[in-house]
Amino acid sequence: MHLDLARDNLAKTLRSAGAELVIHTAGPFQQQGYAVPLAVAAANAHYIDLADGRRFVCDFPQTLDAAFRQSGRIAITGASTVPALSSAVVDHLSHSWQNLESVDICIAPAQTAPRGIATLAGVLNYCGAPIQVWQDANWVTQYGWANPAHIEFARLSPRIGALCDIPDLELFPVHYKNVRSVMFRAALEIGLSQRALSTLAWLRKTGFVSRPERLARLLNATAKGLDFLGSSLGGMVVRVQGIDAGGSRVRRAWHIAADDDFGPEIPCMAAILLARRLARKEILEVGAYTSMGWLNLRDFEPEFSKWNMVTDVIDESDNPGKPCLVAAT
Repeated sequence: MHLDLARDNLAKTLRSAGAELVIHTAGPFQQQGYAVPLAVAAANAHYIDLADGRRFVCDFPQTLDAAFRQSGRIAITGASTVPALSSAVVDHLSHSWQNLESVDICIAPAQTAPRGIATLAGVLNYCGAPIQVWQDANWVTQYGWANPAHIEFARLSPRIGALCDIPDLELFPVHYKNVRSVMFRAALEIGLSQRALSTLAWLRKTGFVSRPERLARLLNATAKGLDFLGSSLGGMVVRVQGIDAGGSRVRRAWHIAADDDFGPEIPCMAAILLARRLARKEILEVGAYTSMGWLNLRDFEPEFSKWNMVTDVIDESDNPGKPCLVAAT
């Protein structure tokens, strides 16, 4: 069946098809409204999406809760790497802590992993744009893809990563009551590509480029020409710091490494896991929610194993420069 999201008859089409669950993957979500989930609610179906657009995800519950309660169905947004997996990792690392003080996340895609023009357009949409970031218990303005920082990984070579505008930056300070700093970066494998985005961020910030997303097609083609410099190994790291159950200051990190260009499977996992739970009637709630709190890290582990992904939990409390491996799977 062909579905045109721009047509007014989407709800009717879904009803005619007998749809019980719609999983919306047609991004980028940064500039989308809520026409699709509203049509799903009107069709009396459940809804899940893979959105990572900050406003789309953060405003979703308040905007759509009434519609899905009226339909007696549930809608879950952000069922992807962020914030579904990222929050599950933070919960796992900081379990039983007295206080969580900071969260620092970085994704590191493999150079040769499949890329899409739409995904790149979503990334470029905030390149050089002002972003509100929670730092030292205050909202401060930083700029997308600017000021790259050195990032260490357990099974990847060090990379430089730069700020990305994702829902976690806004959701985590509300959800984790005492957290003082939240950061999210992306680190490309080819340093030249990372520095090119930093330059583009500067050009937008200074007014020389107004809409970097228009360059998505060109930059996507250019990136393919650099594949020979990279590899099929990507990953992600989540670092948390705070006070543990015994009152000691601790810092822990969770790493995942995905080889053979399997990294893009990770953003799909949360939606698959939630769809299975709905099919088994394990989710009975109605209304509209973000994906935070619906899954725990254990739920993801069989999916990681299926794609031969390796995870590590590392204690960095005593010497961040020489981490101590706590567990590997």
